[in-house]
Amino acid sequence: MKKDIQNLTVSRRALLQTAAGLAGGALLPAGMVMPALAEDHPALGTYPAGSSGSTVFVGISVPRTGTYAAQGEDLIKGYELAIEHLNAGHELMTKISPNIKKGVLGKQVKHGIADSEAKPNTAVQNFSKFISQDKAVVITGSVSSAEAVAMNKTADREKVIYLPGISGSNDTTGKDCVRYSFRECFYAETAARAIVPVLIKNLGKNKKVAFLTPDYTYGHTVRESVENHMKEGGWTTATNQISPLGTTDFSSYLLNVANSGADVVVNINFGRDAVLSTKQAQQFGILSKMTLTLPYNTPFLAKEVGAENMQGVIAATDYWWTLEDKYPLAKLFNEAFRAKHKSNPEWGACCGYLQLAMWADAVERAKSFYPPDVIKAYEAGAKVQSMVGEVMFRAADHQLIRPVVITRGKKPGDMKNPEDFYEVIDVVAGGPLMQAPDAFGCKLGSYT
Repeated sequence: MKKDIQNLTVSRRALLQTAAGLAGGALLPAGMVMPALAEDHPALGTYPAGSSGSTVFVGISVPRTGTYAAQGEDLIKGYELAIEHLNAGHELMTKISPNIKKGVLGKQVKHGIADSEAKPNTAVQNFSKFISQDKAVVITGSVSSAEAVAMNKTADREKVIYLPGISGSNDTTGKDCVRYSFRECFYAETAARAIVPVLIKNLGKNKKVAFLTPDYTYGHTVRESVENHMKEGGWTTATNQISPLGTTDFSSYLLNVANSGADVVVNINFGRDAVLSTKQAQQFGILSKMTLTLPYNTPFLAKEVGAENMQGVIAATDYWWTLEDKYPLAKLFNEAFRAKHKSNPEWGACCGYLQLAMWADAVERAKSFYPPDVIKAYEAGAKVQSMVGEVMFRAADHQLIRPVVITRGKKPGDMKNPEDFYEVIDVVAGGPLMQAPDAFGCKLGSYT
């Protein structure tokens, strides 16, 4: 490594001497800029080792086993499509990141995938391996906010940029925010502010609510945000049933819901937990007596529980494929995804694709892989085109300002095809949904 840097120094000195001697000391031609070399910045994280060759490496850590496995695989589909498009200079990628040609700063993108099992400790181990073995320039992935928060802290310590996949907790860009992490997806507060007014409008005031809450940071912050905002309609909490992540038998919790006198069931469970709790709620007769709503809709939920159980259900989500009728980039994304997978994309795939596309855009604008430069490019607030319109990152907490999509489940007889589960009833602008940048305790750390 030392020898390589010495060679770079010698090469640059020779280039400077040659330029200075041109035409008896004439200046370089107008517009010609000296290339930025690794010696311009001190070593930091995996820089410059990770970007010194003809390729760069992206580490992907997602659950491939356990309760969130299906959503992890969904993210992978989005990440891998994005990497293909980056390396090929695909039309969709260039609309999100206009400076992309083929590769990122001309370097082809390689990747590796590790199973996080939705466990924070495993996710951190994956992160560390990607750094030590692969010199990853960026690491992405998560379905559990607990793993996202753990990787936030690792990213900040190791000075390697981390991009959460699915992470709905307020804490991810709230009290556990870090300089080295940027979140794309909507989250508890924006979900609550988007969906609660729709619920009150459709169901009326003064309703009693039963919560089904997974026992970790995602579940608790979603419940808190929904509970805070539902007071505006005079809604009150009848019961809050808290279950461990990975629960398979929800009968004791559902019995309490059935006896609570609630009008509305707010199911905050995600992944397989959402599937099982919804199916079992139907078996208990709860869905015929109480209105089900989902402030954070799980990809593939409708397919797993059936359209008959999702009809009329109002839910908040990051993306739904029928947005192609509204947004040109959604149409391009859907077409590319269908060509590869013979199905419509779920929102996790869209999230994964957009995270890597926006990272590439930040790198291209920074003209460097040096982490602080890339971070500052993110923080510059550049407006980026996406599958849900124009979006941008908020510098104060590294949260993407993006809309929340509100859907309602279709009756089986109204579905135009087997994947036409939802109608989009609103696309709520993201800016007004977001809390003040420091409201949840975000304090970004240093760049170095």
